[in-house]
Amino acid sequence: MGEGNNSVAAVARALEGLHGAVGKLSQEYGDTLGIRRLVSDVARLSDDLAELGPPDPRHRPGPVPEELEEIPDVEYDASMWTDAEHEGFGAPDRHAP
Repeated sequence: MGEGNNSVAAVARALEGLHGAVGKLSQEYGDTLGIRRLVSDVARLSDDLAELGPPDPRHRPGPVPEELEEIPDVEYDASMWTDAEHEGFGAPDRHAP
């Protein structure tokens, strides 16, 4: 089994899990517009995966992107910048010529 088949199988397993989870949501929420859309989306993803076919043999996979570094959305310590010079303005305690 090639690497592409392993990837397709992994996506198929994930879709099966998603299908089951949406089924549980459907039992909890009933037949709502949101549930119908989720069911439709999961079905479309399953159809798209089935129609994918084998990978193009000429395709050369690129490098795997590195994980992004998450930057917390909290206030930073302003004291980090007390001695910093503003780009183009110089230091706050000096005047431009």
